[in-house]
Amino acid sequence: MTDPLTVAAVFAVFLVAGGVKGLVGFGLPAVSLALLTLALDLTTAMVLVLVPSFVTNVWQAAAGGNGRAIAGRIWPFLAMATATVWLGALALVRVDVAWLSGLLGLVLVTYSALNLGGVRFALSARQEVWAGPALGAVNGVLTGMTGTFLVPGILFLQAIGMSRDMLVQALGMLFTLSTVALALALHGNGLLHVSLGSLSAAALIPAAIGMAVGQRVRKRLSEERFRRILFIALLLLGAYIVIRSGRALA
Repeated sequence: MTDPLTVAAVFAVFLVAGGVKGLVGFGLPAVSLALLTLALDLTTAMVLVLVPSFVTNVWQAAAGGNGRAIAGRIWPFLAMATATVWLGALALVRVDVAWLSGLLGLVLVTYSALNLGGVRFALSARQEVWAGPALGAVNGVLTGMTGTFLVPGILFLQAIGMSRDMLVQALGMLFTLSTVALALALHGNGLLHVSLGSLSAAALIPAAIGMAVGQRVRKRLSEERFRRILFIALLLLGAYIVIRSGRALA
């Protein structure tokens, strides 16, 4: 993992993923995992994502000034999304990684297809009470199994009618807690190695550069157009990962 070609490839991936996050406010884990798993196994990719994901999302979670209001409203969702990560991570040492890579591909395809199709959900205050913990648990299990934090968490947060600023901050809180829980789960399963942790920390540099560039480009590029290009790319990447995993299992 320390040969120059691999390090250069990892840095290039996080430069791109950081750029995506700078442009649209999310997507660093999804994009980096999708690209890294083209050349690396899923568990290695998940470890490499940890530091860039944690640092960038702490900043996102702290910005906005609505942290107390958000936590008071969605703490059952956040608690379940955090507590169940370890359960999903158990599969990393018990299930063929090809199956989990295929699941990652399906998550990317599903999330991209929902966004491209303009699918939107709405939950009433009464439905939010039970849907939060239930969807949080599903989100946590999928995080542990695939390293992605998006589905169905982002759909829940969109469905309860948060303002744009509160939604962005709530996503930062979800992603931060999920990253910490994933790191603990990987460590508990003996998958968090010092060499990978060092490379993950170093990958924060290109990720931060990418974010800065992405935020600057955001002012010149239509966010809606970029989001469409992003989801098409994720859809194709996800489909490729599913097909490749299927061949590995055949």
